[in-house]
Amino acid sequence: MSTRPKPALVTERSARRLPRLPLLLLCAAYLLPGLFGRDPWRNADLAAFGQMVAIAQGRTSWLAPTLGGMPADNALLPHWLGAVFISAGSGWMAPELAARLPFVLLLALTLALVWYTTFHLALTEAAQPVPFAFGGEAPPVDYARAIADGAILALMATLGLLQLGHETTPELAQLFAASLLLYGLAAAPSHTGRARLAVVAALPLLAGSGAPAIALAAGVAGAGVCFASRLPQVRAFAWWVVAGVAAAAALGWVLGTWHWRVADWSRVDGAGVARQWLWFLWPAWPLALWTLWRWRRQLSYRHLSVPLVLAGAGGLANLAMGGSDRALMLALPGFAVLAAFALPTLKRGTTAAIDWFSMCFFSLCAITIWVIYTSLQTGVPAQPAINVLRLAPGFEQPFSLPELLLALLGTAAWIWLLRWRTGRHREALWKSLVLPAGGVALCWLLLMTLWLPLLDYWRSPRPFVQRLAAQVPPGACIAAPGLAMSTVAALEHFGRWRVDARPDAETGPCTVLLRVARPRALPADPPGWQRTAEVRRPTDRNEVTLVYMRLP
Repeated sequence: MSTRPKPALVTERSARRLPRLPLLLLCAAYLLPGLFGRDPWRNADLAAFGQMVAIAQGRTSWLAPTLGGMPADNALLPHWLGAVFISAGSGWMAPELAARLPFVLLLALTLALVWYTTFHLALTEAAQPVPFAFGGEAPPVDYARAIADGAILALMATLGLLQLGHETTPELAQLFAASLLLYGLAAAPSHTGRARLAVVAALPLLAGSGAPAIALAAGVAGAGVCFASRLPQVRAFAWWVVAGVAAAAALGWVLGTWHWRVADWSRVDGAGVARQWLWFLWPAWPLALWTLWRWRRQLSYRHLSVPLVLAGAGGLANLAMGGSDRALMLALPGFAVLAAFALPTLKRGTTAAIDWFSMCFFSLCAITIWVIYTSLQTGVPAQPAINVLRLAPGFEQPFSLPELLLALLGTAAWIWLLRWRTGRHREALWKSLVLPAGGVALCWLLLMTLWLPLLDYWRSPRPFVQRLAAQVPPGACIAAPGLAMSTVAALEHFGRWRVDARPDAETGPCTVLLRVARPRALPADPPGWQRTAEVRRPTDRNEVTLVYMRLP
């Protein structure tokens, strides 16, 4: 039992939970936009999708997948998951949608796991608020539910999760596995069976998804927290964490996911990493720091030590990898849980500042999105459309009534939320995170409805492949040594060409050669090849793709 003074003073009225229907609608507005009607976007999203569809269509091995003859990402478990869904949806579902479905489910499960993790931690005696002398304090279960509602809002409000959480990349499977580990550590005292299953599954899944070192670090730290616990059942649970660590190390070795990825810090921009932390973890990081300060006398208790396991592991991985945002994403569940425990200690002035900043910032973002959309549709005002067409030449904005109605509905919900929050609703613990989470969901909804054609034109490989198809015969074999894996995936899936991306592909049997160069520094033509075209991406002025045909 904790005898140290606690900073939380919570009345019964303050511990009311967030109504379930609005919470579910908010989660749907965060999860579903972007699921339908778009292509995989360039870089990691496209490369991962290309590997999944290649496995599903039998163009490469399940155990040693390749793209263009080059070894692909060795995070096999997430790619197998996408390939299974693509195979199951073959013939009646677009492969882009089929591959995206399981990852949307993983993000939804991550949100649920963060809620249950916070709920179990908030039920512990050390995390409960101070009882009043004459009663009227928050009941333990109601308090835990209110804190858990705050945690899920804090996670959705983080800016770093917005794009990376909606991609079909192995990092989303890693995020789910990390959240499952967090739940297992939190539920150890009360739901021992579920907690054991969660830990034993989470750590190997994290290793098999491409993060064995993070699984090892988080597992060792989690075992240390359990061994130091005051509860005998939690100390016994530590051996299950150790078993999960051993299974993760073994699975990582079998699947070949162990790789040295530590960056040379002499070449890393430390100020850039600091700026990354500031925006990527916003608004969770200031609340998490406030939690650690106000609850500093309880740092050894589970409601703080358990989320610190994941926050520390993800943060250290980010630093070791020279500022990898995908490693930092794994720290988000831990930061969200820590941020939730700041809510019962915030002053009224602090919550008002959060509300005003969120209202002004996200309303300005929404207005900007609407103004540019209106300009593209009507030409009024004229300058935004001119600026867009200068950056994306050839783009034509289509009109979609369903997307417009969804955007109008989301904007109306935001206006209602502003009116609700500026009313007399000061008692709920989670109130200061409603506007940040709602603002993020609103902007994502508007981007994935009003701006989706523009973003797809900007980031989809389809316009580039269509331009390239005018220069390369259908079904041709393309030699593409040195091309990015995302470009190889685009050529194979959207162009239906056979691609050889091996370093010696230039001397192989292919009759077409592609090279990427700077427009002002074009290389000399390789011997035996004749340059026939220069193809540019519609929205990229920094590089050009040179097309060569083999000489007879």
